[in-house]
Amino acid sequence: MFDAGFTELMLIGVVALVVIGPERLPGVARTAGKWLGKGKRMLSDVKAEIDQEIKADELKKILEVQKQNKPLQELIESTTESINDIKSDTESMIADLDKVSKPSNATPADTTAEKSIEKSS
Repeated sequence: MFDAGFTELMLIGVVALVVIGPERLPGVARTAGKWLGKGKRMLSDVKAEIDQEIKADELKKILEVQKQNKPLQELIESTTESINDIKSDTESMIADLDKVSKPSNATPADTTAEKSIEKSS
């Protein structure tokens, strides 16, 4: 708004006193104060509504970005599930290979007995 110093306000007061007169000046000042108060409230309301609209617009933009990111998030989740499945399959294969490749704890006499049983069959 405008910036009025003390001297400007005094000049306006003197002119109002001369033009309006001392009898009607308090009523006019009261009415002017009411109108200024209403104007300030109206400006405050407009400012609040503009701020609210700006926030609503920002929220709409955020929701739009989230909607665009949703397919990407679903793709990431499905890829993660696939990778976890592959990981568990690989770990089970490695465990099976470890079981097969590790020598058994059988004693040499046991292996000799097993070989002789196989030959006799």
